Amino acid sequence: MANQIDGLKDALVGLDMNKVLDKVKAGLDAGVDPMDMVKDLQAGMVEIGDRFARGEYFLSELIMSGEIMKQAMALLEPKLAGVDQEYKGNIVIGTVQGDIHDLGKNIVAMLLKGAGYNVIDLGVDVPAEKFIDAVKENQAPLLAMSVLLTGCQDPMRDIIKAVRDAGLDVKVLIGGNYVDEKVKEYCGADYFGTTADDGVKVAKEVFGA
Repeated sequence: MANQIDGLKDALVGLDMNKVLDKVKAGLDAGVDPMDMVKDLQAGMVEIGDRFARGEYFLSELIMSGEIMKQAMALLEPKLAGVDQEYKGNIVIGTVQGDIHDLGKNIVAMLLKGAGYNVIDLGVDVPAEKFIDAVKENQAPLLAMSVLLTGCQDPMRDIIKAVRDAGLDVKVLIGGNYVDEKVKEYCGADYFGTTADDGVKVAKEVFGA
């Protein structure tokens, strides 16, 4: 039955949506374990992330791969009910309060999911209380905050302070096009990232996997 999904990873890396979906459907029809297909797709997303980091793939390829992954998972998720998925860990992510930009956040979340993490995406314009509640509820060791607007730097600092004041044992990663070491220090974050694959690198350091 495995031959039904041979080449699934390569089809995703090649951004061939029709081939990916056809293989997923054929695998389901043949009774292939849906988790085997998820693992192949995750491996494909890791390869895509690596290519992006090397400058071989660009933003358009990331967006396309995310759409293919989304449609493939729409077919697989109903079959995963009751199946224990082994995640490397929980990560909470969201765009900080006052900022409604989500493209960068969505790409980072996609790459983290592809790398095998369980991502709790809170969306945009997220207040401190929502971040804190999600970290507590999911016992997440990593909290990722996205920001694009420079005017949201102080709100981000306030949110991180609230997280610290709540006594949560969580590492904080901030990301955005203007974020650097100085912004990280100013806001009190543990890590900063300027590219999508930085999020995966930080997650590997935090989780050791």
